[in-house]
Amino acid sequence: MTASQAEAPLSKSLVRPLAEPKSKPRVDWVDVAKGICIVMVVMMHSTLGVEKAAGAEGWMHYFVAFAKPFRMPDFFLISGLFLALVIDRDWRLYLDRKVVHFAYFYLLWLVIQGAFKWPAIALDQGLGAVAHAFLLALIDPFGTLWFIYLLPIFFVFAKLVKDLPPLLVLAFAAVLEMLPVETGWMVPDEFCARLFYVMLGWYAARYVFTIAEWARTHRGLAIAGLGAWALTNGLAVFGGVSEWPVVSLALGTAGAMAIVSGAALMAGSAAAEPLRYAGERSIVIYLAFFLPMAATRAVLLKTGIVTDIGLIALIVTTIGVIAPLALHWAVKKTGWGLFLFERPAAFHIDQPARRDAQLQPAK
Repeated sequence: MTASQAEAPLSKSLVRPLAEPKSKPRVDWVDVAKGICIVMVVMMHSTLGVEKAAGAEGWMHYFVAFAKPFRMPDFFLISGLFLALVIDRDWRLYLDRKVVHFAYFYLLWLVIQGAFKWPAIALDQGLGAVAHAFLLALIDPFGTLWFIYLLPIFFVFAKLVKDLPPLLVLAFAAVLEMLPVETGWMVPDEFCARLFYVMLGWYAARYVFTIAEWARTHRGLAIAGLGAWALTNGLAVFGGVSEWPVVSLALGTAGAMAIVSGAALMAGSAAAEPLRYAGERSIVIYLAFFLPMAATRAVLLKTGIVTDIGLIALIVTTIGVIAPLALHWAVKKTGWGLFLFERPAAFHIDQPARRDAQLQPAK
C-alpha cells in the first residue's frame, strides 16, 4: 500500500474521522519509521545503561543526544496516525482495543521484568518492599514499559475530545509541551510532554501522508531538506538550546517529519527491509528488549572482551533489537508462549462472542 492510497481515507481526518475499513493493509513507510524509532529507543537505553555501568561516555552518546528531540515525538505521532479510523467506535470496543489491549501487556511484562528485579529487593528489604514496588508500578510506570502505559491514556483523552475543534486541542497540547512540568511522577510529566504529538498524528494525518508522498516524488529536494534539518537539529542539541520552550516543540515536530520523509525515501528498498521488519514488530521489541540488553551489557563489561564503550553500546543495542525478534519468531514457529505477544480471548471485553476468537497480537 502506497502513501497515496492511504491518504484518501485519511484526508478528512481534520474534519470527520471515518469508520474503520474491513481490512487495513500495512503502509510500508510507516513500518520503516517505526523501525527507526524502536532502534533509537533501544539505542538510548542501551547506551545510557552501558555508560552508567562503566562510569564513562562513549561515542554512541552523541547519536543518543542527537536523537533526543525527536525520538519519542515521532513514536507518539505515528501512534496517533490512524486514530481517525477507530475514534468513532463505541466505547466498549474502543476501550478493548485501545486500553485493555495495552493494559494486558503492561501487567504481563511488569511481572516478567519484576521477576528479575524483585528477588533482590525481597532479600534486601523484605516481601513488603516487593508488594510496594508492584503497587507503585500500577500508578507510576515501571522501567521501560512507560510507553505502553501512556498510550491508553492518550487514546482515552482523544476519544473524550473528539468533538472539540482540533486547533483548540492542539493549542492546549502545545502549551502543555512547553510548560516546565516536572512533578517527579512520570504519568503527568510525560502526558504533558507527549500529548501534542499524538494529537498532531491524529489531526494532521493527511498532511503527514502528503509529506511522505512528496518526499518519494521529490527525492533530491527531500534529501537536501533532511540535510538542512540534521544540521539545525545538531546545532540546537549541541548548542544547548534544544530543550528551550518553543524550540523543543519545533525540533520535535520537525524531527518527526524528518523521520517520516526519510522512511518514505527508504521504503521499498532492500536496505530498509530490516527496519520495516522491526517496525512491524516494534511493540514486540519494546516489550522484550530489556533482558537481552541487560544480560549482554553485563557480560561485555564483566569479561572485558570489548573495551571501547561506544562499541559495547552498539553491540548491546544490536542484541537488544535482534533477540526479541528471534524470541517472537520462535514463539510463532512453535506455538509456545503465544500469550507473551498475543492477547488471549479471555482478556477481551468487546463482546462475549470473542471468547472463542483467536489471540490478538501486540501492535
